[in-house]
Amino acid sequence: MKNTFVYQAKRPIVKVLQITDPHLFKDEQTELLGVNTQASFGQVLKEIQQNDTDFDLIFATGDLVQDGSEEGYRRFVEMLKPFGKSVFWIPGNHDFQPKMVEYLNQPPVQSAKHILLGEHWQAMLLDSQVYGVPHGELSQYQLNLLKETLAKYPQRYTLIVLHHHLLPTNSAWLDQHNLRNPHELYEVLAPFEKVKAIVYGHIHQQVDSQWYRYQVMATPSTCIQFKADSQNFALDAVPPGWREIELHPDGSIRTTVKRIRQAEFLPNMQEEGY
Repeated sequence: MKNTFVYQAKRPIVKVLQITDPHLFKDEQTELLGVNTQASFGQVLKEIQQNDTDFDLIFATGDLVQDGSEEGYRRFVEMLKPFGKSVFWIPGNHDFQPKMVEYLNQPPVQSAKHILLGEHWQAMLLDSQVYGVPHGELSQYQLNLLKETLAKYPQRYTLIVLHHHLLPTNSAWLDQHNLRNPHELYEVLAPFEKVKAIVYGHIHQQVDSQWYRYQVMATPSTCIQFKADSQNFALDAVPPGWREIELHPDGSIRTTVKRIRQAEFLPNMQEEGY
């Protein structure tokens, strides 16, 4: 496939860092529901560095910028440069893809959507954006591309990466913004036994669960958090965070979610939506 990045791993276990939903703005001082998203994203990256987190590459799983601004995407790139690791991205429902293509194609940020991870794994980064609406859907093009790639590399364990959620969150207001065609995704995945897991963002909360035979992971936002199991819009006071994923040679996955400890980013809990 054309858009393939080959990562030459130096060890058997490949370690991936997932960051998601920073919602940066043109203006560094702009807040989202009472949280300065620039500051919260910066704090997450700072604590990843302070923790001396060991990882090979980064997946940024959408809603990188809230207002589609050039400045937001440029700043995203600059803030990740100190890590010296390749960064792979997908769009979220708030992203503006023409700007992403223009500004997120310079080191360390890569535009590849298929990554061969060492000798045993691969990742497929899928575009679930339906421009102009919050919910997601995988186009026939994306489904065909996924099927072709899985058929080409059947011997590799596979991690599927997208923005929108496919498991219900038990929150009516949020679940209306889900991935609309998970059944079609399953039909593509089912024949390939080495597909192991699906990871996404979008819901601003942690999920570690199962869907059919696949491990499913959702990761906290680097800014505001949505309260779990809430029928109406509600924010949570838990801190921003990130996810660390270990891909082992035997196809197993070890993962943990970590949250910042050194700063507080409390949202305006009275907000009723955004």
